[in-house]
Amino acid sequence: MDEINEAIKKFQKELNGGTSALVLLGVLDKATSPMYGYQIAKLIEAQTEDVDIMKQGALYPVLRSLEATGLLESEVEPSVAGPPRRYYKITESGRQTLAKWIEIWQQTRELVDAVLQGGSHD
Repeated sequence: MDEINEAIKKFQKELNGGTSALVLLGVLDKATSPMYGYQIAKLIEAQTEDVDIMKQGALYPVLRSLEATGLLESEVEPSVAGPPRRYYKITESGRQTLAKWIEIWQQTRELVDAVLQGGSHD
């Protein structure tokens, strides 16, 4: 049973690594104003219904990475209650990249679904 649990953890980690950036760009693309990390995490959590897709701690390195590649930009603003918050927003380059990633995601999903649903094997 340990082998199965390890395999599940490894698969989930690899799958999350690839989808986190896509999800974050998608959230920020739909946002009407810049958002800070905790706000983004809560929004994702509310949409996943107890499925631990993206731990909050894993969010920040992905946000920083997306910013470093120019897909997001951020601004630090003082907070009334606590430390300053870093607010993120998607860039035009981020929007163009997101559009391409969505195409790739849809093609990948179609392939995986076709294989898992047992399409013909001519």
